[in-house]
Amino acid sequence: FQVLCRYQHIWNIDLRFRPAFLGGIMQATELFLKGNKPPALLPKRAEYMLKDIKRMAKYYQVPVQISEDDFQRILGTSSLGAMRFITAIDMTQPRYLEPLSREFWIRFWSQHEDISQPENMLAVARQAGLSSEIAQKLLEIISSPAVKNRLKETTEEAMKYGAFGMPAVVAHFKGEPHLFFGSDRLELLGSVIGEKWLGPVPS
Repeated sequence: FQVLCRYQHIWNIDLRFRPAFLGGIMQATELFLKGNKPPALLPKRAEYMLKDIKRMAKYYQVPVQISEDDFQRILGTSSLGAMRFITAIDMTQPRYLEPLSREFWIRFWSQHEDISQPENMLAVARQAGLSSEIAQKLLEIISSPAVKNRLKETTEEAMKYGAFGMPAVVAHFKGEPHLFFGSDRLELLGSVIGEKWLGPVPS
């Protein structure tokens, strides 16, 4: 997310964020992938991930703060409400989609806040620049059929492109979609679309 934001005005891309529900993707693809489980549930993979996330945080210069105990917090916290809130923003105030997403990310991955709580969603909205009145209205519609259906549609669309987890990036290039999974595929993404990788923090 952060690196794509850095590159959106350097590479010749039209960057569009599409809120999707990871839990729905994991549940749906489990049938096809014979037990699609989060990597953190595999002991040796979790041990490696902990080290790798710290290395990647330093390399990409993003404020990820994570420990072994955090895996249970991450797996035990529902992001559905937050994703519906982001979806509602996308439907009504799309110019706030990027700052709102960034603020949710920072609070969850760096400050370890429970983003499923309504009061925290409102705090995120205020930090992203929304008025208290608009934030409250958004909170009131996150359970509406329109918002639920929109999130379901974008989640299904992600799976149509082959997504089996997050982050998933779909690059539409020369009339063909290209799926990239994971945050370590951005150099490859640049190669496919004919753009030069200038490192994690391009000048």
